[in-house]
Amino acid sequence: MWRSSKVLRFLLPLIVAVGVLFLTSPKAFIFSNLASDYKETYMKSRLPNGNSELHSNQDSNYPKQPVREKQVHENGTRIRRSQKNYSNLEKLEFGLGQARAAIREAQHGNQTEDPFYVPNGPMYWNPKAFHRSYMEMEKRLKIYVYEEGEPPVFHYGPCKHTYAIEGFFIQTMEISRFRTSNPEEAHIFFLPFSVTMLTQVIYVPESHEWGLMKNTASDYVNVVAQKYPYWNRTLGADHFMLACHDWGPEISFAIPYLHQNAIRALCNANTSERFDASRDVSIPEILLPTGKIDGMLGGPSPSKRPILVFYAGGVHGPIRPILLEHWENKDPDVQIYKYLPKNLSYYGMVRKSRYCICPSGYEVASPRMVEGLYMGCVPVLIKDDYVIPFSDVLNWKTFSVIIPVKDIPNLKKILLSIPERQYIKMQRRGIQMRKHFVVNSPPKRYDVFHMILHSIWLRRLNVRLRHVHPED
Repeated sequence: MWRSSKVLRFLLPLIVAVGVLFLTSPKAFIFSNLASDYKETYMKSRLPNGNSELHSNQDSNYPKQPVREKQVHENGTRIRRSQKNYSNLEKLEFGLGQARAAIREAQHGNQTEDPFYVPNGPMYWNPKAFHRSYMEMEKRLKIYVYEEGEPPVFHYGPCKHTYAIEGFFIQTMEISRFRTSNPEEAHIFFLPFSVTMLTQVIYVPESHEWGLMKNTASDYVNVVAQKYPYWNRTLGADHFMLACHDWGPEISFAIPYLHQNAIRALCNANTSERFDASRDVSIPEILLPTGKIDGMLGGPSPSKRPILVFYAGGVHGPIRPILLEHWENKDPDVQIYKYLPKNLSYYGMVRKSRYCICPSGYEVASPRMVEGLYMGCVPVLIKDDYVIPFSDVLNWKTFSVIIPVKDIPNLKKILLSIPERQYIKMQRRGIQMRKHFVVNSPPKRYDVFHMILHSIWLRRLNVRLRHVHPED
């Protein structure tokens, strides 16, 4: 008996300790898509007979007001009234639920009296929903930028030439008002590595060895995953990376949860290379030779554009050889060049042309699309498997021409079949849409920096993070 009680006294503290450890261990997390996909409904709302309502019960898991409970003595007198303690994540999700409801309601309201109302016209799938979503983003969105890592690979990027948007975004995010120093209040987390700088600093030219670059990116994610709880609690679902370099998707594949769960903002938005438009973000490729847009904006009116269509560029990838085969030196109205003659100015030709061809090269993205918008030349997109930037908000068919690769032989016929009045409308609409692609320092409302953020914001709205109790 004495031995049994002694053993019991020895085991009792261990049993209590194990029980406390179990009760206080962190709860597991999962992420799940909305029952009614936000982006799908957002897109459907543009159709005349489309259902613009999100399901009314989509936020049923979140209380409409703080839940309070009363504790009462047996004699009926109240002891106290306490508010339920919500986790930071639950509070964030509750706020996002309110944002979804506001966007849903805005589709039926009148917001044109709002002094900040900007979107208008058929260039937007749903101007009211976009406006309210943008306002909710400005009011709520908080992004935590991981501080780990040193330049030039981290917290830095190129701000000139083809991949300028990559460095511009990374460095602007460092000082953005959307950045928070408190990760507990962040809706989303930014992994601030530059794929372009990986290729310049880590990659050995002509080696065709990607291992060091992939390991660098993978090691970075491992560091922040071990130091902070946020990556592991969602397996990356509330994290994002941004890359304009062609190798961006390939680098992301080195980190399974990065390309499976996280948001990837990519110039190379190719669905045949596992780009998922419901989760990933397509960003525009913008060529800034000097790092600024000085001298790049503006062009003559349609009546002063004598050239029907123009293209000049290298012959690489599967589409451009077809274009040159059919049209190089074939027709004075179709100015197609492999190498632009030295006596001609590239930007001068863009400004003289009604339409500018934007074909894919090795990868789907091309800076010619934005150059056309900058200079008043209607973009002609000839691409397969390409998700056009901001196409969840913008109706590109109203200010550009989209031609399948198989119709390249009919290029001139297609463009001439567009009535003059329709062309003028497209050209003017493109000028209106220019503001969404302009690089400003510091950023301005609705410019390219904020449009990229808004696309990321939409993807965050499209994911709900929730606690899962051990018994679930």
